[in-house]
Amino acid sequence: MSDTPVKQQNTAAFYGQSVISFAVAMAATAIGIHRLDTDAWVRSFLAIAVLYLVTSTFTLAKVIRDRQEAGTIVSRVDQARLEKLLAQHDPFEKL
Repeated sequence: MSDTPVKQQNTAAFYGQSVISFAVAMAATAIGIHRLDTDAWVRSFLAIAVLYLVTSTFTLAKVIRDRQEAGTIVSRVDQARLEKLLAQHDPFEKL
């Protein structure tokens, strides 16, 4: 059988940078919405829209990741079947 691929891990620095970037973006958006010179209902609507957008983005990222992982598993099963057939095949055997 072939070597199993090493699962890719993100570095701690990349993870930290991602978390900090997300926090800064959310804080800047919240401050911007709070400081808008408009009615409270408009600011509330914008805040809820931003939260909905964030949750939708996380859900979409999870669905894409799950689909990619499922494709990888199917590919590995197919590769294992092919390797088994090739290992069992004797090209010098008379038909």
